[in-house]
This record gives sequence, C-alpha cells and structure tokens, in this order.
Amino acid sequence: MQTKAFRIGTRGSPLALAQAYETRDRLIAAHGLSADDFEIVVLSTKGDRITDRPLAEIGGKGLFTAELEEMLISGELDFAVHSSKDMATALPAGLEIAAYLPREDVRDAFVGSTAANLLDLPEGAMVGTASLRRQALVRKLRPDLQVKIFRGLVDTRLRKLAEGDADATLLAYAGLKRLGKPDVATEILDPDLFPPAPAQGAICIEARIGDARIGELLAPINHADTFVAVSCERAFLSVLDGSCRTPIAGRATVDGERLHFYGMILTPDGQESHDIRLDGTIADAAALGARAGQDIKNKAGPQFFTNWR
Repeated sequence: MQTKAFRIGTRGSPLALAQAYETRDRLIAAHGLSADDFEIVVLSTKGDRITDRPLAEIGGKGLFTAELEEMLISGELDFAVHSSKDMATALPAGLEIAAYLPREDVRDAFVGSTAANLLDLPEGAMVGTASLRRQALVRKLRPDLQVKIFRGLVDTRLRKLAEGDADATLLAYAGLKRLGKPDVATEILDPDLFPPAPAQGAICIEARIGDARIGELLAPINHADTFVAVSCERAFLSVLDGSCRTPIAGRATVDGERLHFYGMILTPDGQESHDIRLDGTIADAAALGARAGQDIKNKAGPQFFTNWR
C-alpha cells in the first residue's frame, strides 16, 4: 500500500505544470489513486531564469532539466515530467526515460499579427523565435524575412508579439493546445514543408534506472507508439548533434509494425539543407534513427557542420 505521496518533479511554467498534472491524472485513472497520493514539486531551472540569450550560449538543452535530475538522483523526487524536446540526448548516469504520454500534435503553429500565414508576410517582416530550427526554416522558405530571438514563456512571447516586437512568432501547436490556446495560431504549418523538432509534442517521464516500484507505477500510462517514434527521433538527433547549435528536424510515424522517418538538417541561414526518408520496423526504431543520422551526415559532407560554427 502506498503510504507516502509520489513526488513528481516539474518546472514551474504554466505549460510544464499542465504536463505534470496530466501525468498525475493519468496515473490516478490507471491505478485508482487520488490526488492526495501525489505531490507536485516545482523547481526553477537555469533555462527558466535566463531568458535574454540563446540556449546555445548558456549551456544547451540540459538547462531545463539539470535541477530536476539532481533531485531524481538524490531520491528527493520519484520521477520528473518534461517536454521531450527539452531533453539532452545523453542523460545523467542512473536515469532513463521510463515512459511517454500519448503524443500531441507535432506541428508548429504560426502566429502572425501582420499576416495570417508565413508565406504571406510582407517583405522584410520580423519573425521572433529562439529556435535555430525555426529560424533556419523561415530563412529557407523566406530569405527576405528578418529573424530575432524570442525566448520566455508562451504568454511572454505572445505579449511581445502583441506589443509589436515582431510581426510573427512560431510556437509548438501541442503547447498551445495543452494551454487551452489553440485559437492563437493563425496557421498550422505543414510538417513536410516545416518539419518539427525531434520529440516535439511528446511528454516524457524520467526516472531512476532499476526503480521497480516507479517502473510499475508508470508502465500503464506509457504510450508504446510514442515511445517508438520518439526513440527513433532521439537516436537521429544523437548521431548528429543533440545541442542547441544545430538546426535539426525529425519526425517518425508508426503504422502498425512499420516506422516511417523523415529528417532534415539545415545551415542557420537556411540556404543549405539536406533531408532523408527511411522506413523500417518498430523493433528497430533506435537503429533506424541512428542510420538516418549517419546517412544524412554522409550526404551533407564533413564540412557541413564546421563551415558555419
């Protein structure tokens, strides 16, 4: 019998809290537990506190997870809930991604104030986004546009847009849906034209390796197809460069026992890009992603990543 509340670690943003409560509610439903059986532990991460610089300048993706992972390792948390695309490809020793919730929409949302669609923005318009992938894709599709750094919470970025800091911004459609704000989007971008970040739209749960009690708790809410698809995408990312210095897109889709993968790498100016499509079986998800990463590296050539560093 559970005598002490399970401690769920999360960042404190509205989106992170929505994801933590969704995880808790799924566990309540799966096990017949109550809200009293869980404690939401909110931590501020370095990535949350520093919002005036690109992530690459202050340490990359791990800035959104490090404090939570330290508490996981020490046993102060039972598990932590993250946006999967915030996760570094190499996790700290002793930790693993134990489960994924069913994936939300993977697409990017365009939010325009001077035009409803990306391709309809006036020449020279300003797009605000901190994502190197989004910046590169914007420049690939519209070389005439300007791009500036937009970081912060979803509401912060929307406020900046409303105040005229930019003509448009780009956000994960999944995040807008989880925040109850899908109508903010003026265009949902075609994932073949504007491919998403690896793991976009997926909530993951990180736990200690070998913690059987937590493994049994999480197993009923793990979504197998999401686990397969994101494992493929993270393997692709790992082979290339899982930092925030490289524009990388990747999307895996599951069709029965088959897995379809589409990936792209770009230079930051969007003027050079390479893409790849591979099919395989769900049993070989990680191997398929790794092969896609190696194949696209070979296609791009050894100078692709070094020419613009």
